[in-house]
Amino acid sequence: MTDMGGDQIEEAVASCAALLRAAAGRDWDGVRAGRLEWSCRRTAEHIASDLIAYAGQLAGRAGTAYVPFKIAVDEGTGDAGVVDVIETTGALLAAAVRTTPREVRAFHPYPFRSANREGFAAMGVAEVLLHTHDIAEGLGLPYEPPAELCARVLATIFPHVRPEPDAPWSTLLWATGRGDLPGREPLTEWRWNNNLVIDTERLTLEGVTPAAAADLHTGGTGGFEWIEGGPFEGTRDASGMAVSAYEKGLHRPEWGIFVLVRREDGRAVGAMGFHGAPDEKERAEVGYDLAENARGQGYATEALRALAEYALARDDVKLLFATIDQDNASSQRVVARAGFTLVSEDLEQFGDELNDGEGSLRLYARDS
Repeated sequence: MTDMGGDQIEEAVASCAALLRAAAGRDWDGVRAGRLEWSCRRTAEHIASDLIAYAGQLAGRAGTAYVPFKIAVDEGTGDAGVVDVIETTGALLAAAVRTTPREVRAFHPYPFRSANREGFAAMGVAEVLLHTHDIAEGLGLPYEPPAELCARVLATIFPHVRPEPDAPWSTLLWATGRGDLPGREPLTEWRWNNNLVIDTERLTLEGVTPAAAADLHTGGTGGFEWIEGGPFEGTRDASGMAVSAYEKGLHRPEWGIFVLVRREDGRAVGAMGFHGAPDEKERAEVGYDLAENARGQGYATEALRALAEYALARDDVKLLFATIDQDNASSQRVVARAGFTLVSEDLEQFGDELNDGEGSLRLYARDS
């Protein structure tokens, strides 16, 4: 599964325009758009407004708030003209996404106050698909966008939603309160979820979406530009674990994997993260690896300190731990410098599942 980008925005807009142009002679003003309070006309104008707003956020590198502007369709514009505006604003967002560097982030409130180009692309695609559905429902027209497009949206900005492999469109409708899925309670409130980033002096820890994790696990780059020798095997294995958790509905993005991106050149040097959300005792396990060419420069220590401080500042975790092979002296030094203490002599307090039975692992922990 590749990144969300300009091609996907254009594909979504084309599916929208095809339906709306065929319905341009209908009464858009007098009909509500599906479950929305807006008319079909107002909803179509809203699609264009969202697309240009997202383009503006990226192009303007908005840091703390929405760029204070809006567009208005000229008075007297017919419905076909509104479709022209949707196509134009879609092209502008696609261009902004294609020309924005991978590491750039701009303001968006949900949930971590920023999004990168893939996030804005996914949000734009979601707005187009979902509001086209609303209009089609209001006008009594059939509409179902490409399944792969829906799956990419889900795997980018709905990482907390268990996907239905054979029904990504139905899953997306359910996840946004627009439909039902067998065995799942209807949703009345929902938010999409852009990835978390944590900054350090020399690095950015960038949360890996299920879409990026799937690409990493199958031999791709995850959309990152890696230094020579990366990504390392441990990153691909951890990505596979993240994909498995996502497919089971157990993935929690703030307790997932983070790729370590070097600020000086935007290149990824390794990965770090959690083995899952905190357990019933409010404990979480951390793990990490670096590309060989990035080792010995303090990157792992710097990143682990930041990740530990982020996690231990939360209300749902009291202790972090790491299990390290007794022969891996360099990794033991990393965790020690990051504030973890050797507690191997008291393994029983962590449960039998952490003891490999052969004494080949050492356990380090850090609490709040």
